[in-house]
Amino acid sequence: MSSYKVSARESTALELGAPDTVKSVLQAVKIILTTPKGTVPMFREFGVNMDFLDLPTPGAEQRARMVIREAVEEWEPRATVKDITFSRDESLSGKLIPTVEVEINSE
Repeated sequence: MSSYKVSARESTALELGAPDTVKSVLQAVKIILTTPKGTVPMFREFGVNMDFLDLPTPGAEQRARMVIREAVEEWEPRATVKDITFSRDESLSGKLIPTVEVEINSE
């Protein structure tokens, strides 16, 4: 099984209804990563719970790993999270940027 990485940093154009399953799953994971829970009208449960924002970095990373994994498992069942890493935005002190490695489940 191949694994793919999706970063919250990259900005890519959305391709709704992508015929390629891999592209569709990766795009869905990207949308989950970049959507704070509670921000989608009429669909408030969608996205990542951002309650880790004001924690110190080590605690924030640990909590973010948990809530990102939960969100991807809930909202994109075609993907299995294998790893979550973080990079830092040097221009913004304390900003963590998640990269999620996923495997795409076969049908």
